Amino acid sequence: MRMTMTTMMTMTTTRRRTTTITMTMMMMMMTLMMMITTMTTITMLLVIVTIMLLLLLMTMLLLMMRWRLKSRTRTRATTTTTTTTTTMMMMMMMMMMMMMMMMMMMMMMTMTMTMMMMMMMMI
Repeated sequence: MRMTMTTMMTMTTTRRRTTTITMTMMMMMMTLMMMITTMTTITMLLVIVTIMLLLLLMTMLLLMMRWRLKSRTRTRATTTTTTTTTTMMMMMMMMMMMMMMMMMMMMMMTMTMTMMMMMMMMI
């Protein structure tokens, strides 16, 4: 980023005031875009991590419940718990898949935007 900034500054100094203004504007846009992309990536990563943690906690709790039920008595309750656990796991998997898809989409969008900006800069 710093390298680009310096290069831009050097380029602008050689030309007129109007060009400098336009270039500065472009630079501002670029910086903003970069900041946005970084922020989005960070936030998405954080969200994913939190979701993973939550899923793990939920699964652990369910397992604990099942173990307790098993230790006490073998009744219909155990079967119901197992079914619930399986369903929960399925739901979790689905959620994870959805999140991953969303992440991919977001990443693609950001990448495309950055590429477009770069192209604009080059021209």
